[in-house]
Amino acid sequence: MFDSESTFSGQQSISRRRFLSGLASAAGLLVTSPVIAAISPMQERALAFRHTHTGEKERVIYWRDGEYLTGNLEAIDHLMRDHRSGDRVEMDRELLDMLYALQRSVGMESGEFEIISAYRSPVTNEMLRGKSKGVAKRSLHMQGKAIDIRLCGCDLKTLRNNAIALKAGGVGYYPKSGFIHVDTGRVRSW
Repeated sequence: MFDSESTFSGQQSISRRRFLSGLASAAGLLVTSPVIAAISPMQERALAFRHTHTGEKERVIYWRDGEYLTGNLEAIDHLMRDHRSGDRVEMDRELLDMLYALQRSVGMESGEFEIISAYRSPVTNEMLRGKSKGVAKRSLHMQGKAIDIRLCGCDLKTLRNNAIALKAGGVGYYPKSGFIHVDTGRVRSW
């Protein structure tokens, strides 16, 4: 058993907690982003959106030369705001990478995503919960980690199957409503 301070090779002293924390962080880097791992770090990444409730359209290059483009990300955050309240958050950048990988996986690199719902304020989420049993109390939409979408020109079932195959988060299938849900939470589907 380790004491709170352990000595390795008789030269370095490191706390057990710091050592285990470092291991967990390193492991997290290896497993948290399978989507990002499949994308070339120098590849330019762009996404096109049309918000079904506001009519707004954007085609945004959000990644170039190995980094996210702050000003362009702000345009995405604005577009994905809660259209009812105007509230917005910083959308999860891994969610954007998931959408980028998803459109590539179906062979529609220049396709346009239709946004049904992205960020939801807690007030909006609670209002929607009152109208539908399909809205989670602790929805990842409220954290900017979820989006409900369809991809123009892509069969919904194909989109869902490819999203599941990414194994990058949650995937919900709503064929009667004509959209899928994707999020960067744990891998699961419904």
